[in-house]
Amino acid sequence: MQVSVIIPLYNNLALTRACVDSLQATLPAGLAHEIILVDDGSTDGTRDWLATLVPPFRVVLNERNLGYAAANNRAAALAHGRFLALLNNDLVLLPGWLGPMLRAHASLLDAAGVIGNVQLDARSGAIDHTGIIINHQGKPVHDRALPSALSRFFTTIRRIPAVTGACLLLERKLWRQLGGFDEAFINGGEDVDLCFRALASGRTNAVALTSVIRHHVSSSAGRKLHDEQNSRRLARRWHREFIAHGSHALRQWCRDCVDRSLAEPRDCAPDLARRAWLYANHLSRTPPPEAVAALEAALDDEFRRWDRMFGADS
Repeated sequence: MQVSVIIPLYNNLALTRACVDSLQATLPAGLAHEIILVDDGSTDGTRDWLATLVPPFRVVLNERNLGYAAANNRAAALAHGRFLALLNNDLVLLPGWLGPMLRAHASLLDAAGVIGNVQLDARSGAIDHTGIIINHQGKPVHDRALPSALSRFFTTIRRIPAVTGACLLLERKLWRQLGGFDEAFINGGEDVDLCFRALASGRTNAVALTSVIRHHVSSSAGRKLHDEQNSRRLARRWHREFIAHGSHALRQWCRDCVDRSLAEPRDCAPDLARRAWLYANHLSRTPPPEAVAALEAALDDEFRRWDRMFGADS
C-alpha cells in the first residue's frame, strides 16, 4: 500500500464530510491507499456517519477525548502504507495536491523528512502557510509569503525548518523512528516538535510549492487554549535549534540594521552595517554575532514572560 491518510475528528461533521468528499475526489486514480478516521469523542452525529462508511475507510473510535497527538499516534500504529498523510478534518483538498508532495519527498532521496504544502485560508483565499520559520522572538510561526517567482522557476520545493500538521506527509518508517507525536503537547506544537526531531536525525523538511489546499484555519473548539504552554515546551526543548534555524529573523534584523545605519549611522556602526548587508542579501552564510545575540535575548525575554505566567519551576 502506498499511502495511509489519517484524519483525526472531533465534531465539526459538516467540515469533515466536505474534507472527505474533496479527498476522494482528488486522490490519484489507481493509488493504493487507506483512509483512517479517528473519532476523538465527537457528540454531533459524527459517529453515526462513520458507521455508514466502507473500505477504503477504516474507523477508530476513542473511548474518550485523547487529544490531537494521541489520536494521530493511535491511527499511525494501525496504518499499512509506505507513506502517512496526516490531514486536519477542516481541509478542502484541491486537485493535484498529493503528487507534488510525493515528488518533493522523492527529490530529497534518503534525506527526505517531513513534507508540507501551501495552504490558503478557506474563507479569504489568503496564503496561510508556506512553511514554518523562526520569528524575531525566536519562536516558530507560519510564513505567509511565497518564494519569488524566479526561485519557483528553478525549484518546486522549499527547504524549511518545519511544516504544519494540518497537512503533512512522511514515510511511516521515519514516523516510527521518530516515535510519532509527543503527547505532552496539547493540541499544538506536536508538528513543529516532530519536524525538529526529523532535522536532528539528519533529515530535510520541505514544502511542495505546487501543492495547494484550502484550510478552515483553527476551526476546532479550544484549539488555542494551550498555545503558551506548548510554545514554552517547544522552546525549552529546541532553544539552540531555534537560534540555529533562525535565518529568516536574523536576516530581518540585518535589514533593519542597514536601514538604521542609513538614517542614523551611530545606530549601526559601518562595519556592522556592512556585515549585516552581506548576510541580509545572502552574500554571507554567517550572520553577525550581534544579530544572533539579539535573537537569543528576545527568546530569553520570552522565557522570563513564561516564568511569570506559569512559575519558573513548572
